[in-house]
Amino acid sequence: MLRDDALDALPVRAALPALNDALDGHGAAVLAAPPGTGKTTLVPLALAGLLGEGPARRVVVAEPRRIAARAAARRMAWLLGERAGESVGYTVRGERVVGRHTRVEVVTTGVLLQRLQRDQELTGVDVVVLDECHERHLDADTSAAFLWDVREALRPELRLVAASATTDTAGWARLLGGAPVVEAQGAAFDVEVVWAPPAGAVRPPHGMRVDPALLSHVASVVRRALAERSGDVLCFLPGVGEIARVAGLLGALDGVEVLQVHGRAPAAVQDAVLAPGARRRVVLATSVAESSLTVPGVRVVVDSGLAREPRVDHARGLSALATVRASRAAGRQRAGRAGREAPGAVYRCWAEAEDARLPLFPAPEIKVADLTSFALQAACWGDPRASGLALLDRPPAGAMAAARELLTAIGAVDAAGAATERGVRLARLGLHPRLGRALLDGAASVGVERAAEVVALLSEEAPREYGDDLAAALRAARRGGDAYGGRWRAEVRRLRAVAGDVSGPSGALSAAAEGEAEGGAEGLVGLVVALAFPERLARADGGSYLMVSGTRAEVGRGTGLRGAPWLAVAVADRPVGAVHARVGLAAVVDEEVARRAAGALLRERDEVHWADGEVVARRVERLGAVELAVRALRDADASLVRGALVEGLRQEGLRLLRWSPEADALRQRLAFVRLHRGDPWPDVSDASLHARVDDWLEPELSRARRRADLGRIDAGQALGRLLPWASGEAGRLDELAPERFTVPSGSRIRVDYADPQRPVLAVKLQEMFGMQESPRVAGVPLVVHLLSPAGRPAAVTSDLASFWRDGYRAVRAELRGRYPKHPWPQDPVGAQATRHTNARLRR
Repeated sequence: MLRDDALDALPVRAALPALNDALDGHGAAVLAAPPGTGKTTLVPLALAGLLGEGPARRVVVAEPRRIAARAAARRMAWLLGERAGESVGYTVRGERVVGRHTRVEVVTTGVLLQRLQRDQELTGVDVVVLDECHERHLDADTSAAFLWDVREALRPELRLVAASATTDTAGWARLLGGAPVVEAQGAAFDVEVVWAPPAGAVRPPHGMRVDPALLSHVASVVRRALAERSGDVLCFLPGVGEIARVAGLLGALDGVEVLQVHGRAPAAVQDAVLAPGARRRVVLATSVAESSLTVPGVRVVVDSGLAREPRVDHARGLSALATVRASRAAGRQRAGRAGREAPGAVYRCWAEAEDARLPLFPAPEIKVADLTSFALQAACWGDPRASGLALLDRPPAGAMAAARELLTAIGAVDAAGAATERGVRLARLGLHPRLGRALLDGAASVGVERAAEVVALLSEEAPREYGDDLAAALRAARRGGDAYGGRWRAEVRRLRAVAGDVSGPSGALSAAAEGEAEGGAEGLVGLVVALAFPERLARADGGSYLMVSGTRAEVGRGTGLRGAPWLAVAVADRPVGAVHARVGLAAVVDEEVARRAAGALLRERDEVHWADGEVVARRVERLGAVELAVRALRDADASLVRGALVEGLRQEGLRLLRWSPEADALRQRLAFVRLHRGDPWPDVSDASLHARVDDWLEPELSRARRRADLGRIDAGQALGRLLPWASGEAGRLDELAPERFTVPSGSRIRVDYADPQRPVLAVKLQEMFGMQESPRVAGVPLVVHLLSPAGRPAAVTSDLASFWRDGYRAVRAELRGRYPKHPWPQDPVGAQATRHTNARLRR
């Protein structure tokens, strides 16, 4: 029996004619409807013809969360006067409530993706509604792209509706081929904003951590709201842990029921929240209550200002959630929950001045999340690079490259990026490909049951009290009567079913591992972990552990993991300010298990490098960054030795070669000519010479084997190879940069080119008599250091004529008394140059 009063009260009903017209005319539509208007519950019923109007159709509604899928199905069934599983049913991971006569099926976007991969035509489905598409979950974006492909290529009659709780619909309309936008008006009441920032400093969130001081403040604001306002209070918190913490801080409130709503909450609690309460309530909820669920009776919202968004969880090597400041769009959504049924208020636990600095919208998952699962889905769809998919945002190239690298390593895609048969199977497991690989390969080695148990333990982070030893955590999960234990057992059953029958162990385990297996199932936990995270296998090394990836990690004090020679690390993070990573969850393994699980990373190769001032040659067996065995290498490949010597020259400089004074002088002359004449004269800077070792250090470099051999290479002779012999310019070096310059006395004085911009001629003053202008080389005036008869500088000039005219008289007056045996004529320009004394000149 239809509940007509409830159906008529839903504002979206007025938009149904326009929606039907859009679908009849275009086949796709974007429905913009605020939360609470009935877009999630009334629209699918109408499209399925369950309200007594329109043709009978089969409708699939995709929700981003399991709790929302269940709640939507139950609400629609209630509106029809039925139970879930009759005309309306739902399917989420591990649970299916659908009957023979079901016409509306609510599924998670993950379930929809699995169906599309199995049956691209979605046989029997007439309409697909993508709900809450504004949240930009990766599965929803992927589903939309696949569905558009299906409609364009296979089933043009398939109708698509993208339903959004915001008016930011232009992108979706464009993506669906210019689909019409249908807007439904909400019936929102005014909501007063109360700014309630903490009195003291609060540390910003880091990873999954939230400052306890903020949670204490949120609890106090809830109490304040209860005292100042009437009606139920809906409090938004980022996650399950924070909800439990605030519930504990609130304790028992007189006459008030405290409920906790999140994806892991029992069905009974979820149902209780979605129905009016017998007494006043405080509902502590995650962002699932922003738009996916409607909580009746709420007049007040307390907003912590935090949310969880997907990120690459480097601690677990999987997609995970990180705590971030909630966007302004999320803040508006949350506040709107207080004005659904009457005027209300929102208490925001941050300062008004901070609000303008918040991000406008949450980041699309495709921009920030691990893309391994997405890349596998795209490969199975036939578009490995996702270049042809209709996506609002393109996946980042770096993230896609990392995803393809991992998929190739586990055999999910081939060299061209196409999905292999194994990849197709991994995509259908409903797991991250890492965990899928551990389930399949682990089942073949340790049995389906054992592999399913460990993978289920890795799928959802275990409670902290389970400890950091995975074998102990497995025992705790088996005997645990807590909520986590219940979810873990349900996931084990699901994984056992999807893994199917796998043949017996492939390859022999180590004797130690076999002994552990006989003693209990947890003995082979480490093998399954290592299959999921081969790069996190870690060997004890000097008080810490070195991972195959090259990361160094430490275990906590008092842990049972301490002292183990090898660990298979499942979770590791790097605390702020810490030098090494910290192991959060791991299992003990031995080297044989490490070799087996990470066989693709096992290498034996000759390594020749420069270390501690010498060539070091070794044959190394290495598992990633971990050295398993090393021995000296006597006859190393000459090319590797040469590479090590080149590295030595880079690290320690070209002074490793033999540089005579003549070689230094040649290099300086070449630098001078290069500076003033350019090509074809060579650049002889350190960087350029190092880059051109092939041009000037051969064949001596290839014959060298050690540091001492470098010291025997004549650098001057080698530099000569760089001169421009082919053009004939090399013969002009003595003309452009002569080693010596002939001065008026007849002496040939060496030119110092140490400063290529200002070469120096240091000559006794008397030897320059008679020279009117400053000497030049390559058109560049030399800086003349005029020396006393004792060889000490008397004057420095680059303008000799000016010196004779203005400076010589003072120098003569100062030095003629000190050196009376040497000539000091009054007219130096007209005098005869000499290197001799007066007495010698008179002979």
